[in-house]
Amino acid sequence: MDYIKLSKEISYALRHAPWEYELELDSEGFVPVNQLIQAINESGSYDRPIIISDLEHIIEFSDKKRHEIQGDKIRALYGHSVPKHISKDAVIPPDILYHGTSHKALNSILSAGLKPMNRQYVHLSVDTDTAVQVGKRRDTAPVILRIDAHKAHTDGISFYKGNDKVILADNVPKQYIKIL
Repeated sequence: MDYIKLSKEISYALRHAPWEYELELDSEGFVPVNQLIQAINESGSYDRPIIISDLEHIIEFSDKKRHEIQGDKIRALYGHSVPKHISKDAVIPPDILYHGTSHKALNSILSAGLKPMNRQYVHLSVDTDTAVQVGKRRDTAPVILRIDAHKAHTDGISFYKGNDKVILADNVPKQYIKIL
């Protein structure tokens, strides 16, 4: 079983195009596990039928913790670009968060702050290693931004749980951002 391929397909289905799989996300981004499995199996993309233990394997062994199963439902934890707003649980963030970005985007961020762009939330990292890894998707030598999350939260900016390495925000105004 190609678990990387399966994980990417699940992410695509749950984060970006549930309608292509005839799935409907609830207000928290969940869909019934059996519907997701049925939709993926209908594609015939794998050498055998996908079963729930395949999903559990992906969740357990993923270093990025992109998905979760609760009861008989599954969801992507972050990264949604679907039009329907996905509700997230508010959290008190760590005092400092980080964001890896490209040199090309830097001036825009420093003048207007961090915005979700084509996603529902701004993704912030709890450590610099994760921020570098994320930033390298768009720049071989990314700029790492330091976010004063404590001050932002105190001033009323909301933060939400993504996973153990990612904290989400609706936006981060420029006054809380410094280049590391």
